[in-house]
Amino acid sequence: MADAPPPGVGEVAALYLGNLLYALERCALSLEGEGKPDDAAFYRGIGRLLAEAHGRGKPPRS
Repeated sequence: MADAPPPGVGEVAALYLGNLLYALERCALSLEGEGKPDDAAFYRGIGRLLAEAHGRGKPPRS
């Protein structure tokens, strides 16, 4: 019996999405505290893209 292939990056990201979004926001907060609002906005943008992509992947509610 062959071993299952390891999960891809998308599967891992979906599994840990909440943790990733939390970490990105903590990063953004830290950067804001350092006076780097543009860098903070960059990481918040990544979080927003991930959250929106996750929302598009869910089946519609009935």
